[in-house]
Amino acid sequence: MGLFDFLKQGLAKTRDKIVSGFQKLLAVGRRIDAELLDQLSDAMLAGDMGPQAVRGLVDEVRQAWQAGQLSEAQEILPFLKRQITSTWGDVDRGVHFAPVPPTVIFVVGINGSGKTTSVAKLAWWLKQQGKSVLLGACDTFRAAAIDQLVIWAKRAGVDIVKHKPNSDPAAVAFDACDAALARKVDVLLIDTAGRLHTQEHLMRELNKIQRVVQKRIPEAPHEVLLVLDATVGQNAINQARIFSEAVKVSGLFLAKLDGSAKGGIVVGIRDQLDIPVKFVGLGETIEAIAPFDPVAFVDALFEGL
Repeated sequence: MGLFDFLKQGLAKTRDKIVSGFQKLLAVGRRIDAELLDQLSDAMLAGDMGPQAVRGLVDEVRQAWQAGQLSEAQEILPFLKRQITSTWGDVDRGVHFAPVPPTVIFVVGINGSGKTTSVAKLAWWLKQQGKSVLLGACDTFRAAAIDQLVIWAKRAGVDIVKHKPNSDPAAVAFDACDAALARKVDVLLIDTAGRLHTQEHLMRELNKIQRVVQKRIPEAPHEVLLVLDATVGQNAINQARIFSEAVKVSGLFLAKLDGSAKGGIVVGIRDQLDIPVKFVGLGETIEAIAPFDPVAFVDALFEGL
């Protein structure tokens, strides 16, 4: 399945909501007026694109209409697609690999965000790129998290370093670094604790893990990927802000897009955060991961209009 079809399938719930809201508005021959722009704003908010992003986009449509560049409703969608796609620009959405292995990638996120599953998907994806991968099970506060990661590691065909539940997460990270160096693996993926962003001591623990890792691999982590649950919509943006205060987040992994009617959150994220979306998760299976591509995403989001 190509990337467009993969995104189209995964964004079905979001697209159904957006398409149903747009179809009546963008009828052929309808002239643009103030009422249509208000209705357009409502339809975009229903797709959870975020109030700030929606205001900006509707203002751009209004300005183009007032300047005589747009006159009829059917001209709005191509204009919007160009504007949304252009907001991402030429941002680097690739994984930053270390000049000398191992590359260390922290994966962070709150409980229930799909973080551990996303770690497994990343491990699988990296293997498809020809990389050897080791997992560090540093989410030690939940015994189920370790057990879950062990199962996913087997499915991905990668090794894992783990301790007993309630062990010091930083100690697990240190041992994982030792193992990665000894085994000369390409990538070490560290699954951090599923931290609630209201618990400051857990954020301090994340900083501790980072300090310990840097004692063994000075330039680490080379990536910090924050997993956000697409089903929570605008709350995901608040989570990203809080995590960014504790650690330098280099990219976002937007999980559960297939289970959400709020896929428009991707637009809001770009509008409010200077953090690139690098991966999207679009299903339960380990293969349900794709690097984020703005053009394919926007085409899939508005497919059928």
